[in-house]
Amino acid sequence: MPVSDQERIAAQARSPRIVRLWRALAPLRSCVSFMSTGAHPDDETSEMLAALAFRDGLLLSYACANRGEGGQNDIGTEVTHDLGVVRTAEMEGAADVLSLNLYWLSETPQDAIFDFGFSKSGTETLGKWGRERTLKRFVEIVRAERPDIICPTFLNIPGQHGHHRAMTELAHEVVSAAADPGFPDVGLPAWQVKKLYLPAWSGAGDAYDDDLPPPKATLTVKATGEDPVTGWSWAQIGQQSRAFHRTQGMGRWVPHGAPNDWPLHLVRSEVPGPDNHLTDGLPATLSDLAAFAGAPEIEGHLATAQAECDAAIAAFPEAERIARHAAAALKAVRAAREACPQHARDEVQHRLVAKELQLSHVMRIACGVELRAALAKDALRPGEGAALIVETAGAVAEASPVLPRGWHFTDGTVRVPEDAEPSDPYPAQYSPARARLPAMRVGVTVDGVSAETLLPLEAAPLVLPARSATLAPDRALINIATQSRDIDVRIADAFPAEAKPSLDLPAGWSGEATTGGFRVTAPDDVAPGLYRLPLRLDGKAAMTVHRFSYPHIGARARAFAAELSVRVLDVALPEARIGYVGGGNDRVGRWLRTLGLDVTDLADGALTAEGLADFDTLVVGIFAMRTRPALRAAMPLVRDWVEAGGNLVTLYHRPWDAWDPEAVPPRRLEIGKPSLRWRVTDENAEVTHLLPEHPLLNAPNRITGEDWKDWHKERGLYFAKSWDAAYEPLLSMADPNEEAHKGALLSAMIGRGRHSHVALILHHQMEKLVPGGFRLMANLLARP
Repeated sequence: MPVSDQERIAAQARSPRIVRLWRALAPLRSCVSFMSTGAHPDDETSEMLAALAFRDGLLLSYACANRGEGGQNDIGTEVTHDLGVVRTAEMEGAADVLSLNLYWLSETPQDAIFDFGFSKSGTETLGKWGRERTLKRFVEIVRAERPDIICPTFLNIPGQHGHHRAMTELAHEVVSAAADPGFPDVGLPAWQVKKLYLPAWSGAGDAYDDDLPPPKATLTVKATGEDPVTGWSWAQIGQQSRAFHRTQGMGRWVPHGAPNDWPLHLVRSEVPGPDNHLTDGLPATLSDLAAFAGAPEIEGHLATAQAECDAAIAAFPEAERIARHAAAALKAVRAAREACPQHARDEVQHRLVAKELQLSHVMRIACGVELRAALAKDALRPGEGAALIVETAGAVAEASPVLPRGWHFTDGTVRVPEDAEPSDPYPAQYSPARARLPAMRVGVTVDGVSAETLLPLEAAPLVLPARSATLAPDRALINIATQSRDIDVRIADAFPAEAKPSLDLPAGWSGEATTGGFRVTAPDDVAPGLYRLPLRLDGKAAMTVHRFSYPHIGARARAFAAELSVRVLDVALPEARIGYVGGGNDRVGRWLRTLGLDVTDLADGALTAEGLADFDTLVVGIFAMRTRPALRAAMPLVRDWVEAGGNLVTLYHRPWDAWDPEAVPPRRLEIGKPSLRWRVTDENAEVTHLLPEHPLLNAPNRITGEDWKDWHKERGLYFAKSWDAAYEPLLSMADPNEEAHKGALLSAMIGRGRHSHVALILHHQMEKLVPGGFRLMANLLARP
C-alpha cells in the first residue's frame, strides 16, 4: 500500500532538516575513503563507522559477501532466499543511517556466493562460493569504489565463522589483485588500495571463540565522543543503524560515556609512515590532494574548494551562508576537474566526483528544498502506468523524474514497458547519495552555480510479473504409509484474473479443477521422490510473487517460477495426540499435520494442567521459550506433566532464548556457547548411532544411513554442552578434523514420561522436504 499519512509524519519527525544539513556537511572535511568488509548483513562495525563518517568525514563503503540467507529470523518465518530479500533491505536501511555505499559480492538469489549456513574455515567457504569468482567480484567492487583503506571486521583465525575468515583472507588478496592491470578483466581500471588494517580486538563472544589472540594495535580509532548537534554518541548513532537488522535481533541501548574505542592493526601500507592516524600518508582534505597526486596545476582550485568547504561548516546553522560557500566550493571543484592533468586523473577525479555530489546535497538542503514524490500505485505490471504525485517546497529550480531504461513519463503518468522484468530482489549495490531509479532529479542554483541531485521516491514501486499466481501450498507431502494420495491446491492472486490455470502433471497423475484451485491425485503406486509441477496461465509459464512489508524496510518482492513441489515419502506414524507450541519462527506444526499426524497449535491459554492433559506429546518450537513468555512460566506444569507420562520434545534453542538449564528442561541441560564450538556445519557429516537399538531410532521408523542423506544447510547447531545423567546421547557427529559432538539429540526417561532435546535443524529439513527429517521427527513424537 502507498505510504500512509501517519508513516509520512513519523518519517518527517525522524529526519529534521537541521540534522540532515549537519550530516551533509560532514564529508566536506575529508576526501579519504574507508571500506569495511564482511560476510553478512550486520557484520559492519557500525559504531566505529559512525564516528568515521560524521566526525571525521570519511567516505564509507561496505563490501558484503552474501545476503545472510542462512541466518536466524527473529521477526518472521522467511527463510533462505526470502530471508535474503528482507536482510538486503535491512542492510540498505542500516547504510542510510551511516551514509554508507553498499556493495554485494552476491548478485542474484542463485549466486554461488550464498549464505549456505555456518562454516568453520575459509577453505570450506571458498570451496562452495568459488574462489576465483569471489575474488573477481571483490576486485570489481574495489575498482568501482576506489577505497583508500580496507578493513575487514573479523580475523582469519580458527574459532571464527568460515565466511568471515574467507572475506578476511580475500581482503589481503584483493589489495594486490585490484592493483594488477593483468588481473582478469572486470571492465574497470586498476586501483591501488593504500592501507589494509585488521581489527586488533577479539571476535569471541556467544557465537565465536577465537583460538588466537588479536594482533597488536598499531593505532586506535577513538570513538567515545558524541555528535555536537544531536547530542547522540557515535555508539548510539551506530546502534541506530544496527537496529535495522531486526531479523537478527540487533540494536542495543548504549549509555552516554560508554567506552567505544577501536584498536586497529596495520597489515600493509602503500604510503609513507608514520601511521598514527587513519589518514596519515593520505590526502586528508582537498588541500592535500594536489600534492598527493603530483598535480600542482590544480593546487589553487583545490585550496579554494577546501577553504569554502571549511567556511560552509563554520557557517552552520546559517543556511543561506552555507549554501553560498557550498556553491563556491562546487565551482572550484569543477574547475579542478577541468584542469586536472591526465597523469593525476586516477587519484583525483573520483574524489572530486564524490565531492561534487556531497556539495550538491548541501546546497539543496541549505536552500530549503523539500520534495516528496510518489506513484499513485505501489506495484505495477508490465505495460501499466501510475500517476506521479509531486510536492515541493523551497526554491526548486527543476524537479523531473528520471526513469529506468524503457520507462516513459507522459501527461503526469509513469508507464512501465511491456517487456519489463520484475523488480530485482538482490540489487548488487546501493548508495544513499545516489537514488535508485525511478527517482526525481532536483536542481538548485546559488550565485550562478547550479547543482542537481537524485532523490528517491517516497516508496520504491514494485514491478510484478506479467503472469503470476500463488499456490497454497507450494510444497506438499504424500506419505505412502497413509491412504491419501490427494493434494488440494488453492490458486490465489492470479494475474490476469481471467487467465486459465493448469499444472504440468507427471505421467500417471491426474488433476481436477476445484473451487479456487485443483485437486491433484498421485497414483496408488507412486514412487518415493521429489516431483515438480509447474503452473501455467493460459498455457504460459507463470511466476509466484512473495511480497514482504515490515515497517522498518518498506515493501519488497521476490518473483520466481510458480510450481508445486511434492515430496513422496514413506513415514510410519505414531498414534499420539500432539500439541505444538511454536515460537513464530518455524512451521513445524503445519508440516506434522501434512504428514498425517493429529496436531493442535496451542495458544498461551491452553498451557494449563487441564490443557496439557489432552495431549500425549508436546513439541516446543525453536526460540519459543523466549518468544512465548507464557510457555516459560508454564514449564513447572510441563515438568509435572512429563513425570506423569507426557512426551516432551524441545527443538533447538540458543542459550539466550530464556533457556535456563536448571529451570526449563525437566532435568539440567546446558546449551553450549560460543555456538561455533557446539555445532556441526557439514550437512553431509557422518552420523553415528550411539544407541542403535534405542526406541527413538527404531520405532515406528528404523533410522538408517539413508535418513542422513541430502540434508540441507548443516546438521545442527546450539548443541547441548552438558546434561544430567538421566539423558542419553543418541547420536555422534563431527565436522572434518574435529572431535565428535554428542549433544545433537538427547533423551531421558523422566518418571513415566520422556524428554527429548533436538539440536538438529529438523524444522529446516522439513521446509526443504528432506525425508529423513520427517522420519526422525515422527519417531520423536511417539508416546514413551
